[in-house]
Amino acid sequence: MSAQPATNTAEATAGSSGPGAPNDGLKAGLKNRHLSMIAIGGVIGAGLFVGSGAGIAKAGPGILISYALVGLMVVLVMRMLGEMAAANPSSGSFSAYADRALGRWAGFSIGWLYWFFWVVVLAVEATAGATILEGWVPQVPQWAWALIVMVVLTGANLVSVSSYGEFEFWFAGIKVVAIAAFIVVGGLAVFGVLPGSDNEGAGFAHLTDHGGFLPHGPGAILTGVLLVVFSFMGSEIVTLAAGESADPQRAVTKATNSVIWRVAVFYLGSIFVVVTLLPWDDAGIADKTKGSYVAALDSIGIPHAGQVMNVIVLTAVLSCLNSGLYTASRMAFSLGQRGDAPAAFAKATSRGVPQAAILGSVVFGFVAVWFNYQWPDTVFQFLLNSSGAVALFVWLVICFTQLRMRGIILRENPDKLIVRMWLFPYLTWATIAMISFVLVYMLTDKDGREQVLLSAAVAVVVVAFSLIRDRLPGARREGADSKPKESVLP
Repeated sequence: MSAQPATNTAEATAGSSGPGAPNDGLKAGLKNRHLSMIAIGGVIGAGLFVGSGAGIAKAGPGILISYALVGLMVVLVMRMLGEMAAANPSSGSFSAYADRALGRWAGFSIGWLYWFFWVVVLAVEATAGATILEGWVPQVPQWAWALIVMVVLTGANLVSVSSYGEFEFWFAGIKVVAIAAFIVVGGLAVFGVLPGSDNEGAGFAHLTDHGGFLPHGPGAILTGVLLVVFSFMGSEIVTLAAGESADPQRAVTKATNSVIWRVAVFYLGSIFVVVTLLPWDDAGIADKTKGSYVAALDSIGIPHAGQVMNVIVLTAVLSCLNSGLYTASRMAFSLGQRGDAPAAFAKATSRGVPQAAILGSVVFGFVAVWFNYQWPDTVFQFLLNSSGAVALFVWLVICFTQLRMRGIILRENPDKLIVRMWLFPYLTWATIAMISFVLVYMLTDKDGREQVLLSAAVAVVVVAFSLIRDRLPGARREGADSKPKESVLP
């Protein structure tokens, strides 16, 4: 099967317009069950299990409002992205749409920033997974475990897109079952009807009995927002993956319509159980070695709660690593198609796999892992901070892109506008205001300020490079003035 680089921006954004195999060299190897689990599991990261305790400690039960606000932003952004992706499914997703709607510089910049974000995530998740595995098998050093998980998941992604989908199906399935079980068991314990529970079951009393619902005042809600916002990154992955399915429009539409209940159940539902099972200031919630979910399970009397949660967290870590590698490689592939990355990135093997894009992404991931072991507090911390606010930048670009793309879709293919953003353009502008407010508020927080400033500095460098590059003689994209060329890797 041959990969055909798009001849212009319009083609790059066209993708698969309906049922059938993608027309860009990738194969429609993802089944409906794969996409369903990618859509559901995409919003469940390891941060939900291990990072929620810090938010609860800072905001008290009011952390529920923080999660609801961020969840609302995600729902609105996904609605906008769903509108564009259902009309024009593409492996480049929002980067390809920004390319057309806002300009070449926008697609280039947000594409590379998003790629950078995910390859740094590869290092974070590989190290997190290795830490858990070393605790189980200390005879194998942590760096070796990191290497093993990276190699295994890279191999799976190199085999075929269906291999990635199969891994993600089971990883996401375990996460979904685990959270569903936690909500059911925890909910019964909250009301004291769980047989054998060690928790007395205070009902909703813990929401107000330790200093009130907002023990640190209303301002703590915004502090909570800063702590939880990045645990939602990944919900947009399904719009990239849909391009490699048999019916991308159906997949995107289904994922977009279901994002509300996914956020409500998995985030708000599980956090609600935690803060009703235990007082927000319980020592177990603040214990970073345990996490809020382990503390909740311990209060019920679940045996070996820590180890049970370690298995679930490891699954979430491997899922994020798997999806991060897939997402980074597809974004690199799309950038290559548009002439914004090495031409080799735009080539697919006979199995429909962008081999060079995968290997290029994982090599940077390996380098970042090495930085994490060599210079964790300097070089690697810089990488973390300089990619920390990229999630919010991506959401902003999606909003501005959708403002333009709505008119383009109506003008060129109005029949493809099967998913519509609610109350357009008012809710789009309201979402822009919400995201901008979060970015500005981050400047008042020490850690947040460093992330925003460094991420903004990196973004400025990437945008400047793009603008300068476009002005250089002979800098026009390879496909912009030429006919498509057949390109196949063995």
